[in-house]
Amino acid sequence: MPPVAPLDPLTGIEAARFAAYVHYPFCLSKCPYCDFASIASKAPPHERYARALLREVELRGASKVKVDAVFFGGGTPSLWPARHVAEVLETLSVAPNAEVTLEANPGAADATRFREYRAVGINRLSIGVQSFEPSTLKALGREHDGAMAEAAFRAARAAGFDNVSLDFIYGVHGQTLEQVVRDAARAAALEPEHLSAYALTLEREALAEEVPLARQLSRGEVTLPEDEVVLAMQRAVAAELGEHGLQRYEVSNYARPGFHSRHNACYWTGGEYLALGAGATGRVGAVRYQNHRSAEKYFADVEAGRLPEASREALDGETLSAERVAMGLRLVNGVKLDVVSAGRAAALQRFEREGLVVRGERVRLTERGFDLHSAVAAALM
Repeated sequence: MPPVAPLDPLTGIEAARFAAYVHYPFCLSKCPYCDFASIASKAPPHERYARALLREVELRGASKVKVDAVFFGGGTPSLWPARHVAEVLETLSVAPNAEVTLEANPGAADATRFREYRAVGINRLSIGVQSFEPSTLKALGREHDGAMAEAAFRAARAAGFDNVSLDFIYGVHGQTLEQVVRDAARAAALEPEHLSAYALTLEREALAEEVPLARQLSRGEVTLPEDEVVLAMQRAVAAELGEHGLQRYEVSNYARPGFHSRHNACYWTGGEYLALGAGATGRVGAVRYQNHRSAEKYFADVEAGRLPEASREALDGETLSAERVAMGLRLVNGVKLDVVSAGRAAALQRFEREGLVVRGERVRLTERGFDLHSAVAAALM
C-alpha cells in the first residue's frame, strides 16, 4: 500500500503538509545537462557529510518537527551507505506511515544496497533511467544502459519495494518520436507505480548554472527537436502510459491510483518543506532559504556552527498566494476557485475563452493549457 498523507482541501490530493528534502550532492560523474548542485567524486566524504547534515538539523532546531514525507535527492544518494541515511531519519521526527523516498542511479545501485535502504526506512525508490535507448543515453552522458536500468528495477522489487518511480527525459538532441514511444512502452511493461517524464530544458534563464550541453547548444554544436516535436513526444508518452494504467496527475508526472508523490505534492499544494544539505532550497512559514551550492562552503559554515545559507527571503502574503495558484495548476485537479484573487480574474477569463482553463468548483488547465502551463502560471502570478 502507498504511504498516506493529509488531504489538501484546495486540490483534493493527498500531500505532505511539512516535508523534508535531504540533498546528497555527490555523483561518480557529472551529466552534461544537469544543473543541480552536484559534485563528481570517486570517493565522496560520506562520514563528514552525514555529520554536517545532523549538525544542520540541530542548528535549525528541526529534530522535533514532524514531517509527513522525506526525500533523499541528489546527486546520487544511492552512493551513500544506508547507515548514514538511517542517521538522518533517526534525527528527524518522521510521521508514522510517511512516504520516504530515495533517488537511485541504475549504475550505482544493487540488490544488496536496496535491501539495506529498505531496512532503515526507505519505502519508495525513484530510479533515474532517463532512457533505454543507447543513442539518447550517450547524448545525455549517462553511463548505464537499458539492461542495467531494468536490472535496477528488478533489484528494487527483489528488495521488497512495492512503490517504485522511474524518471525519463525527452526532447533530447538526436532523439526521435519513435524512440520516445519505445522508452514509454518499455518502462510501462515493467509496471512501475509512478513515472516522471520531463522535457530537456537548456534555456539559460531556466538553469541554476550554465551546463556543458547548454554551451554546446549556444555554439550550434547540438540542436534540440522543434517545439512541435517535443509536444508530440509529451502527448505520445501520456497516451502510452495511460494505456498501461499510469494516469497523468501533474504536468510531468504519471501514477497508478494512490501512488502519486506525496512529497512533490507538498510543493504543488503550498506546504512547507525543510531543506537540508548543500544546494537545498526550503520554505518554512513565510521564509524561503537556499543553502550554499558549494559543498566546501556548506561544510565551512555548518562545522563552524552557522546556518549554511546563501540566501534568505521573507515572502509576503500576495507572493505566497500567487505561488500557490501557479503550482496548484500543475495538478490535473487544479485549485479551488476561491484561492484565485479578484486581481487575476481578467486573465482567468481570457484563458477560459482561449480554451486553456475550465472553471467549476476548481479552476484547472485543459490538455492544451498543460502544454502552455508556464505562460498561464506566469500571467496568473
